[in-house]
Amino acid sequence: MFGKLGDMKDMLGKLQEAQKESQAMKHRLAQIELKEESEGLSVIVNGNKEIKDILIAEDLQKDGEELGDKLVLLINRALEKAQAVNDREMQSMATSMFK
Repeated sequence: MFGKLGDMKDMLGKLQEAQKESQAMKHRLAQIELKEESEGLSVIVNGNKEIKDILIAEDLQKDGEELGDKLVLLINRALEKAQAVNDREMQSMATSMFK
């Protein structure tokens, strides 16, 4: 009976450790900035997939439709980079938890 209680205590400890590691990972990802650039546009996102900045060259500001299309493509590429960084961090965290 007490053996199972000890197992539950160990599991709770591992869950708390995982929660702390998850928060630390989220903080690390917030510090990582990824930049995607194309044709006078720049999009900066962090590892948590949050858009931090969008820079638009002056000559692109005249054609709103073209600008919108280019921004969508650029933002999606930047978010794909952020997802890749996020996936690597998650894999690293999972690997370290199950050593």
